Amino acid sequence: MFIDNAWAMSPPPNANPSGFDVVMGYAPLILVVIIFYFLIFRPQQKKQQETREMIASIKEGDNVMTTGGIYGTVAKIKDDIITLEVADGVKIKINRNYIAGLKDKVEVEKA
Repeated sequence: MFIDNAWAMSPPPNANPSGFDVVMGYAPLILVVIIFYFLIFRPQQKKQQETREMIASIKEGDNVMTTGGIYGTVAKIKDDIITLEVADGVKIKINRNYIAGLKDKVEVEKA
């Protein structure tokens, strides 16, 4: 009435698992890691590299937009501090890392 030995979900006691079976067990995990790398991590790294290059190439007179949405023209650069002219005679200082992008032309309104 009772089963002495139950070998469900395991190989027979005299079987030797091959290395191929072990590798095939990890194949789906390896495939998911490769897909994540090419679809998520690699494009993100490229975008970060482009942003770093853009920030490093900022020079006086460039029209920029900050991450806060402020448009202005670069008036002065000193180390990591950028002075933006946002209106006639109105200047603000920001950290270089808060530049979101370069803009073609920024219109400065006259009060």
